[in-house]
Amino acid sequence: MTLTPAAQKFVLHWGEMGQAWGINRTMAQVHALLFVAPHPLDAEEISRLLDVSRSNVSTSLRELITWGVVRRVHTIGDRRDRFEALKDVLDTFRVIMAERKRREMDPTISLLEHCVEEARQGDPSEQYTREQLEKMLEFTRMVTTWYSHVDHLSTPALLRLFRGGAMLAKVFGLRGKRKKAGETDQEKAKAVASGSG
Repeated sequence: MTLTPAAQKFVLHWGEMGQAWGINRTMAQVHALLFVAPHPLDAEEISRLLDVSRSNVSTSLRELITWGVVRRVHTIGDRRDRFEALKDVLDTFRVIMAERKRREMDPTISLLEHCVEEARQGDPSEQYTREQLEKMLEFTRMVTTWYSHVDHLSTPALLRLFRGGAMLAKVFGLRGKRKKAGETDQEKAKAVASGSG
């Protein structure tokens, strides 16, 4: 296999995006390469195509397998391990979101719960801090609850949700367009959730 100019651009960009998301550049590039590869690749091929060390490729593959976006495959008569990425974009989205929730959102909620409890037991000077932490905790829980609802949607329903973004903006009103005078975004969100907005 050789990398086409379009594939090279995608692999390089995916590596940069990975770094912006806090993911190792090589790991993101390995994922991108396997995503665009028409057939499974072995570690030697990946190392050659990306011009990175074999040990770096092995580490990246192990992590990608842990995330669930890459799997090991075997071919009859070939003793080498080969690897392929999930090819369905929505499956990839679901797996990455679930892993990010597990690694980032769940620990954040746990920490915020602890901080809120600690602030509640503190002296009155901590009232403002406690209120701010409670708002952040409420928002983080709301986001993870929303995610769990989305994650349970069928693939066709998830596609309809994504494609219906413009319609949802109209249903819920563009930011600030129908906001009542003096109403905060949080108050508006509560009103919408309760059905009165």
